[in-house]
Amino acid sequence: MLYLSGIHALNTNCQLNTTGDWHSSALKWNVVNQRLVDSEKSIFGDYGIETNKNIPFVNEKNKYNVANHIRACLDMLAEGKFAELQGMRKDFICTDEYDNEIFEKVLLLKTQPNWNAIDTFMEKEYMLKWVNHKKNNLV
Repeated sequence: MLYLSGIHALNTNCQLNTTGDWHSSALKWNVVNQRLVDSEKSIFGDYGIETNKNIPFVNEKNKYNVANHIRACLDMLAEGKFAELQGMRKDFICTDEYDNEIFEKVLLLKTQPNWNAIDTFMEKEYMLKWVNHKKNNLV
């Protein structure tokens, strides 16, 4: 399934109890169709993709599949976009309610070439909460 992810998805409302990003006016929304990615090429499959959504900053006649805020963050983690994701926990997610869900999905990336960088990023964002979860769940 083709869907919008990354920083553009973080700047689109989703059904989760998360804030996402708030710099939507700074983004180039006319490139949305060029930013679509294929869920079949992702370890996360169709997880966290909301379907048939209007994007207020784009032609409202078009409907898009859009990553929710967690999925957008996971995609950015997998791509190594750590600078853009800095502050993810407090700025984009803003609740502990999804921590375990996020941790379980991040652990799916443990075989990726950039796992050490992902792990370091998660330690900075979630500190001991991530370390303890990883210790109890990494086989």
